[in-house]
Amino acid sequence: MQTLTLAVFIYACILNIVGYILMSLDKDLAVKRRRRIPEKRLFGTAWLGGALGVLIGMYHKHHKTQHTTFTAGIPFILIVNIVIYGFILVQFG
Repeated sequence: MQTLTLAVFIYACILNIVGYILMSLDKDLAVKRRRRIPEKRLFGTAWLGGALGVLIGMYHKHHKTQHTTFTAGIPFILIVNIVIYGFILVQFG
């Protein structure tokens, strides 16, 4: 069962790093007025388990902090992520 716990931890770390990188990259692209990362991709990464990384990237880079869909949506998705990770670890870990 420790293998599942490790796998969930690695999965969460990877997704959150990806979420942070996507927010950072999108901010850099916005500053350069280049083609941006679609919001669907940012939210998709959050829903897949990377909400913490997206949230940290959002506030660290001061990106999308004026968008209600992000300031309300990403924290909500983070709570859902925590519940799902917790459920998986309690049920199967």
